Amino acid sequence: MDAIFVFEQLLNGLGYGLMLFLIAAGLTLVFGIMDTMNLAHGSLYMAGAYVAARVHEASGAFALAVLVAVGVTVAIAAVAEFLVIRRLYRRDHLVQVLATFGIILIADDAVKAIWGVAPLLASTPAALAGPVALLEGLPYPSYRLLLIGAGLTVALGLHLLVNKTRIGMLVRAGASNRQMAEHMGVRVGGVFAFVFALGAALAALAGALMAPISAVQIGMGEAILIPALVVIVIGGIGSGRG
Repeated sequence: MDAIFVFEQLLNGLGYGLMLFLIAAGLTLVFGIMDTMNLAHGSLYMAGAYVAARVHEASGAFALAVLVAVGVTVAIAAVAEFLVIRRLYRRDHLVQVLATFGIILIADDAVKAIWGVAPLLASTPAALAGPVALLEGLPYPSYRLLLIGAGLTVALGLHLLVNKTRIGMLVRAGASNRQMAEHMGVRVGGVFAFVFALGAALAALAGALMAPISAVQIGMGEAILIPALVVIVIGGIGSGRG
């Protein structure tokens, strides 16, 4: 087999794996730290992809589209957390699964009502449409290099946030012993809301970045959720490093 072809496929796998990491990292934060099974996490990925595709189409500015997608998705997640998710924190996992599956159905119908049933074609940013010559005989799409760079940057930032900052310390305290943390003055409810919003932001970022190279369509969140669950099972539930 040609070595150039193998290297190209390895790069493709790395880019896709890092996008899976963004989704799985948010999912494992919510499940591992908050002990809440949120099947609707894939719907946040879908929301990020749809909003980014529409904003990019309307404005022509890809960076703006990604920022708007993350902001809108975090706002949607905040509403869902306030209305539904926070009532599930102390419930068993079966109730959490049923409730968040209901959110998936609502999200899919909302997308149908807003954007219709036809898939969207998200365009690649003009500045990143061409290839980059990595090696002789290996022109590689510059947009896919952006995916790899963005994934690695977010992975490093998430590691520093959880392990090197005060908010990360509070998150770990609330996850380790919620009752003790509350007695020590930690507002665990606010910390958990932040974790949920962070997970939503990661899912939206992955959706916005994946939109130009995948089909933006209803049900894309459920399709990506299965490999994301595989990732967190193999890596260890609650382990960002895993």
